[in-house]
Amino acid sequence: MSTQAPLFRSYHEKHDASALPLREQPAQRVLADSRACNNVELLAALIGGPHQIETATALLAKFDSVFGIVSASVADIASVRGIGNTTAARLKAALELGLRAMHAQPERVQINSPADAANVLRPCFLGQEQEHVYVLMLDTRNRVIGQPVLVYKGSLNMSMIRVGELFREAIRWNAASIIMAHSHPSGDPSPSPDDVAVTRMVVEAGKLLDIAAHDHLIIGSGTRFVSLKERGLGFS
Repeated sequence: MSTQAPLFRSYHEKHDASALPLREQPAQRVLADSRACNNVELLAALIGGPHQIETATALLAKFDSVFGIVSASVADIASVRGIGNTTAARLKAALELGLRAMHAQPERVQINSPADAANVLRPCFLGQEQEHVYVLMLDTRNRVIGQPVLVYKGSLNMSMIRVGELFREAIRWNAASIIMAHSHPSGDPSPSPDDVAVTRMVVEAGKLLDIAAHDHLIIGSGTRFVSLKERGLGFS
């Protein structure tokens, strides 16, 4: 299942970005959620100016893809109408930073046991007086993707948890699996019937989405935690 935004978004023939509603302007779209933006919007936010959308569209049309822009020279990029040397340099710098960030990624933590996951997740719950629910995303080699995602605050029960929220970021990041974790502010990590019921619901939803629910951890005080999978609760 893919949530990638389409390459071209409908702009109702309005080439002047300032004529768009504020929430639809590329810079505002990036501020709201850069990962939900398509390539035109991301490029337009870098280009700026009243004709940024038209210019970004022309840029992609000339070089076929973002990779084509990465491979192009500054002079070739600057030859596109609406892009001068300064904007071309800005685009090349931004794309080069993206490439360097990909190559500079530190070795990701691999989760081989519930204790490994608890060690990654425990700092998220320090000092919290309410129950918090976090999701840890993993790739096909059980390596952590990104940071733990906070999806819910408050008492954990069937009526309040929205399964879509638990899997939203996992779908966006194309994660292979997730580990769900929540805290018991009392310090006692013993699972309740609601904890088991929510676990069962999440596991079944993961099967439908083809994103495995590896475990559900309950984090207590100190180093105490419970793995519902180890106890066979909610996992069939």
